Order: sequence, then structure tokens, then C-alpha cells
Amino acid sequence: QVQLVESGGGLVPPGGSLRLSCTASGSILRVIDQGWYRQVPGKERELVATITSDGRTNYVESVKGRFTISRDSAENPVYLQMVSLKPEDTAVYYCNVRGYPPMTSVPHVYWGQGTQVTVSS
Repeated sequence: QVQLVESGGGLVPPGGSLRLSCTASGSILRVIDQGWYRQVPGKERELVATITSDGRTNYVESVKGRFTISRDSAENPVYLQMVSLKPEDTAVYYCNVRGYPPMTSVPHVYWGQGTQVTVSS
């Protein structure tokens, strides 16, 4: 099993910044990619940003130029630097990792418990 723990959420005014961190522990995975998602009540969880094992990144259009996903060289932790935050960025942010546990050829997906980000004056 893999456990993911997010941290760094909070309340910030519009235009503010936050950095989210996601730390993994447990089984060693052959990682495919890692990502950040967000969800507001009544809506589906949406992808925010992903980073592959070879460092390629992908962002939802609404955060391009404002959010940056990165990680330490050991793939842990994974960060989401958020600047120029807007009220519409308010959500619970979840990190995930997709990879192959030892001795398997079926990819598994693991999720953290989420951290609240609120952008409000």
C-alpha cells in the first residue's frame, strides 16, 4: 500500500500564493505519473496538473502560467506552487500517484486525503 499525505492548504486572499506538498510512504512503486486534482462540492474531481516519471508536465488550461508542478529528484515529495490565486481556485486539492507495485503489471492509483484551499478576501 501507498499512503499520500498532502499539506500546505489554507486561506489566502485573491492574488495570493500557496505551495502544496504531497509526501508518499509505503510500498515502492514504479511510477508512471503523479498529479494534483481538485474538487468542489457538487462537481466532479478535475485534473489540475500532472508530471510524468521523465518530467513531462501537463496543466488544465485555467491554471497555465499560474501553477507549477514539480518534485524532488526522488519523486517524493511532489509540489504544486500556486500563484495569482483566484476565488475559482477554491477547492479541496488531492494528490495522486499512478504506478506499478512490485511484482505486478497492472497500474494502481493512490490518492491522498485532500487539503482545503480557500481563496477569499
